[in-house]
Amino acid sequence: MASDMTTDTRKDQAQTGVSESRTPEQRAADHRAEALRAAADAIVRADHGDPFAVLGMQQEAPGRPVEVRAFVPGAEKLWVIDSATGEPAGEAERIHQDGFYLAVMPDRTERFRYRLRAQYPLATQEFEDAYRFGNMLGELDVHLLAEGTHLRNYEKLGAHPREVDGIAGVSFAVWAPSARSVSVVGDFNNWDGRRMPMRRRVEVGVWEIFVPGAHAGQRYKFEIRGPDGNLMPAKADPYAFQAEMRPATASVVHGLSSYDWRDQDWQSRKLAASERTAPISIYEVHLGSWARVPEEDNRFLTYQELAERLIPYAKDMGFTHIELLPITEHPFDGSWGYQPIGLYAPTARHGSPEDFKDFVNACHRAGLGVLLDWVPGHFPTDPHGLGDFDGTHLYEHADPRQGFHQDWNTLIYNFGRTEVQNFLLGNALFWLDQYKLDGLRVDAVASMLYLDYSRKEGEWVPNKFGGRENLESIAFLKRMNELVYGQQPGAMTVAEESTSWPMVSKPTYLGGLGFGYKWNMGWMHDTLHYMQSDPIHRRYHHHEMTFGLIYQFSENFVLPLSHDEVVHGKGSLINKMPGDDWQKFANLRAYYGFMFAHPGKKLLFMGGEFAQWQEWSEARSLDWHLLDQPMHRGMRDLVRDLNGLYRELEPLHRTDCDPSGFEWIESNDNENSVFTFLRKADESGHIVIAVCNFTPVPRQGYRVGVPLPGRYVERMNTDDAKYGGSGVGNPGGGVYAEEIPWHGRTHSLDLTIPPLSTLILERKAE
Repeated sequence: MASDMTTDTRKDQAQTGVSESRTPEQRAADHRAEALRAAADAIVRADHGDPFAVLGMQQEAPGRPVEVRAFVPGAEKLWVIDSATGEPAGEAERIHQDGFYLAVMPDRTERFRYRLRAQYPLATQEFEDAYRFGNMLGELDVHLLAEGTHLRNYEKLGAHPREVDGIAGVSFAVWAPSARSVSVVGDFNNWDGRRMPMRRRVEVGVWEIFVPGAHAGQRYKFEIRGPDGNLMPAKADPYAFQAEMRPATASVVHGLSSYDWRDQDWQSRKLAASERTAPISIYEVHLGSWARVPEEDNRFLTYQELAERLIPYAKDMGFTHIELLPITEHPFDGSWGYQPIGLYAPTARHGSPEDFKDFVNACHRAGLGVLLDWVPGHFPTDPHGLGDFDGTHLYEHADPRQGFHQDWNTLIYNFGRTEVQNFLLGNALFWLDQYKLDGLRVDAVASMLYLDYSRKEGEWVPNKFGGRENLESIAFLKRMNELVYGQQPGAMTVAEESTSWPMVSKPTYLGGLGFGYKWNMGWMHDTLHYMQSDPIHRRYHHHEMTFGLIYQFSENFVLPLSHDEVVHGKGSLINKMPGDDWQKFANLRAYYGFMFAHPGKKLLFMGGEFAQWQEWSEARSLDWHLLDQPMHRGMRDLVRDLNGLYRELEPLHRTDCDPSGFEWIESNDNENSVFTFLRKADESGHIVIAVCNFTPVPRQGYRVGVPLPGRYVERMNTDDAKYGGSGVGNPGGGVYAEEIPWHGRTHSLDLTIPPLSTLILERKAE
């Protein structure tokens, strides 16, 4: 059979005049032509892993003629134009019906700058060829990205408007090491994945391309073909600095634009404002529901409108910082931002990245720090997001026992992969550097620390030592804190961590995680449980209010009354309080007084400051109309005055994290449900006394031991009539300490304690 086929072939060759034997050069030419046809077919199918080896100007060897190859679907004719003269250097032949062109120029043996001129049925266009430009990533960038130590990775990956060889355009780069091919698609190429396949930098797994003529404001995604050849859903850029308004999901070319920051005064005070000795009172805000515009289809406020309304309000209320629930781009409003996809993009719900910078700048000019609720613990499964990014489990663990959160139906980052760590570390520094934010509140740290978090036996994978600790995540958190505190003086990190993990807010060189502060979830849980009890039963829960002091100084604590306490059927803070309306308000006022007198930095979620009745919803505005009512205005005024007192009196803030600044005077009066304690900043004799009565019974002649003589002035009475209280208290010039030993101290005060109240008295030396 083989002999017959050979004979037939020879006959065919003889009949067609083809030589029986071809020269090596001819056979090589045939091979090149066949390879080019195969490559052109792969380009047309958007399935070529090395498009720069096929497209653009090619030359077989030095001294040989150059040729230009281009895929221009829809073109009827194509010419190569010499950029130096503007004249055609050659006309291309279409070698594939879908628009693959080849221009061979026998008289050109030196590479030259060129453009392409395409004739379409209705027009002729001239344009730069993306495939004439070289590598976008430098050798050092490639080395650092491969090593996972490129802390400014966002300057290289993603989309960056720039000039290359005098031509304006956008460079695109995306990490997808297992992809068979990657194309950038967008407004600049009719979203055609065949038009701009990217160059693979095999040494780092990054795909890159420079798209001449592309510009800021254009939408784009990455079209990725997985290692099995299947086309993935088009992916948003993990490093995009801007994104479309949901429900649209494309990334938007933006770049790292310069900004005229005018916050020098704040920057000079920023370091002092974050110290453990500073007054830190945080207003936690969800920008999408702080206020809406109901007359305009209940739309969101813009960043500018928020700057005009929210900032003066927070400043007037005496808060030192605003903490934003996640504003990183997220597809689902109901996640409140805790399921982000665009970690490098401020949400388009309120405006552009520049608008957000305006907001931060305005906060700083008003003397307010800005903290971002940051979510490195998980990400959603939306098809345009990070999940299964290049056809493999690139950002997440492949094993669902490690890579899937059952509680939230989200994916978990693979912290053991250096590139994933680098993605997140760069992101943490990005917000502090590019947007000058003053700190990060890190969400759900407990879920990152424990491999068995919210999992049953058999649903988790132990670490290499057989334990439940997530060693890779722990290393990541330590590194993140080291970088933040090492590179961004004055920035703070705050952990939402709900377990007894030791030394969360201690330096890493001492074995801690390195956070600046930790939310005191135990204090919040215990004290709220106490406050929800009927006053007649509080004597049996007395030490829920004191237990927190046993461990108070083991960490640098923030006392949080956060959004988590007013959602999912838990009711608002005012509705947690027992009794009739008057008692509810009195209870909450007394609780706030206790909180502000207690050691620890403060955090209050929006709406709590004026006792909103409704449980919080992200879909509607706060009930600002309640401020028309005296009791709600009184609550707001109380919080404003507590903030002012907290900032004014050093004993109330300087030793928030120092056990030397706190003493119980009486912690065991459960029969009367009264707590008394002392705060001091130093040994100067400047002391503050707090007296809390959590029953509706006024106490006449209640004696409180004090360590020093002098006049004790009532600086705060939460039962004051101006706040909506009954007006019982110790008015006038103050109460003088009598030389009557009490509570183990040499002197004591004879006080009238109002019902359901907190008194704060300051010693004035005589």
